[in-house]
Amino acid sequence: MKPVSVLIVDDSATARKIIRANLEKDGRFMIAGEAASAHEARAAIKTLNPDVLTLDVEMPVMSGLEFLKRLMRLRPMPVMMVSSQTEKGSQRALEALSLGAVDCIGKPKSIAGNELKSLADRLYTVAHAKTHTSSVSMRVESSSSWKWNGKIVLLGASTGGVGAIEAILAGMPARCPPILIAQHMPEGFLRSFATRLDRMFQPRVKIAEHNEKLTPGHLYLAPGGGMDLQVQGRNALMCSLQPGQPEDMYSPSVDVLFKSGVQLGSKVVGVVLTGMGRDGAEGMLQLRQANAYTVAQDEQTSVVYGMPRAAVEDGAVVQSAPIDKIADLILSRTNALERGAAQ
Repeated sequence: MKPVSVLIVDDSATARKIIRANLEKDGRFMIAGEAASAHEARAAIKTLNPDVLTLDVEMPVMSGLEFLKRLMRLRPMPVMMVSSQTEKGSQRALEALSLGAVDCIGKPKSIAGNELKSLADRLYTVAHAKTHTSSVSMRVESSSSWKWNGKIVLLGASTGGVGAIEAILAGMPARCPPILIAQHMPEGFLRSFATRLDRMFQPRVKIAEHNEKLTPGHLYLAPGGGMDLQVQGRNALMCSLQPGQPEDMYSPSVDVLFKSGVQLGSKVVGVVLTGMGRDGAEGMLQLRQANAYTVAQDEQTSVVYGMPRAAVEDGAVVQSAPIDKIADLILSRTNALERGAAQ
């Protein structure tokens, strides 16, 4: 197969050298070129026509974020952001993911840095992902047409999940059903993600705490850092945080979250969104077998149609839907005033 051509955009010569050395060891890639600024990157894209970019968040004159905005408006293409995992850096990286970047990794500090262990595989996925531009528009559900029926939502996402989750929250009323989320993302990014969502949307969004009671109008994000989020209890439902298993491929685990809801059966709405791999497929099948209502993001709107595809192929999905319809499906199934919501 033809190698994926990569343009490395970073104002640090050291960072460019480290990324180049890592990718040149992998036969799936060809380094098309390097750029130290947005100006150089713009010229290189026109000349070299790369398949994918690695793009530094922090750059002088024009930041990576501003360059990304212009790029996605004028020439959308797959982009992986490279960010220092500081509070400021991760907030900007999350904004980049919302704008259309496919994935984000921590900035490598050395040729043997942990940040680079998954770079090649993730960049290869990014290169073959669909690009999208932000299309989040707020909708306010009339309080007179929706009343919570006691069902909860368990939601899992990976690559492309930032934009997908934001699209769903844009359609949620302030008193939405309790939603537990497992999003594949490093711990520092997840905390920044919770802060960003809480600032942008009507419901309260926070990192889940152990033994925290589930209440309407709240979204609970798995904290990452090796801890998995589960739902526990039967009547008075709570968050439970448990250490992940060493053999788990993904953290936080969507499968663990979904399987914890099997005991609740039809009181659960399970949702799997864009992402690579098959995390969540096994747990969603168990949810469906327990009479839960299960939804998968469709192929057309998924940045990476991996996790939803696996769930569909396993027979775990009741309904597939485009991302802009999933909020309505969730609300209809958790609405005590709507016929069929109790089924």
